[in-house]
Amino acid sequence: MLYYAFKTVVTLILILAVAEISKRSTVIGGILASVPIISVLAMVWLYMDTNDTEKVAMLARSIFWLVLPSLSLFISLPVLLAQGVNFWTSLTASLALMIGCYLLTIYLLESTGFDT
Repeated sequence: MLYYAFKTVVTLILILAVAEISKRSTVIGGILASVPIISVLAMVWLYMDTNDTEKVAMLARSIFWLVLPSLSLFISLPVLLAQGVNFWTSLTASLALMIGCYLLTIYLLESTGFDT
């Protein structure tokens, strides 16, 4: 139980640090947010929990392919905001687009035999 609490605290601290740093500098916040902190932590936690490098490799492979549809959020959100669309509407539309891109990517990966 203490191990799970430790993992939670470390993860939360990193996320909060990015949010707080972004208030002071969006460039530094962007750099920190673009580093795959959550992905790296997930791989570390998975390896520590299982000692299974094949599972870690499969997770890394899946992350690679699923980063591509997530980029739709970072393309559509600033475009919508620049068009004067309300923040919450822009965020909702961008998230919906991203989810659609995820579903399409997963469908394409599964239809080509990729193990998701």
